[in-house]
Amino acid sequence: MAILEGSVKWASITTPNTKFEPVYSIDLIVDEEIANDFASRGHKVKQHDEGPALVIKRKVNGPNGMIRPAPRLLDASKQEINTAVGNGSKVRVQFNEYSGEGKFGPYVGMDLQAVQVIDLVPYKGADGEELLADGEEF
Repeated sequence: MAILEGSVKWASITTPNTKFEPVYSIDLIVDEEIANDFASRGHKVKQHDEGPALVIKRKVNGPNGMIRPAPRLLDASKQEINTAVGNGSKVRVQFNEYSGEGKFGPYVGMDLQAVQVIDLVPYKGADGEELLADGEEF
């Protein structure tokens, strides 16, 4: 298993992203050297305003009806936490790099194992809460 440090973009760690196929994922912003190393091995590298990002994920649904558990989410003291991790949070990500050959040819990927939050930027949902005066409700 490998561990990389960086900042987060679009983290779905304890709750899977269900826009398409359910998947736990994180875009980890890394420096150019690391991004180029992974790209040279066939991994997808996204470009964000903050810099290049490795897409590290774990599919929820496995073969034969298997359901994969959520990756572990830890704080800086390595204690389990259950919180939404906002963009810009500084993290350490543990993953398993894998490769293989399928009916469509060779493939590579990174299975998201655990995320340690070093500096949390709280997630802010688009709930309109900041539009309300103190004590006011919809």
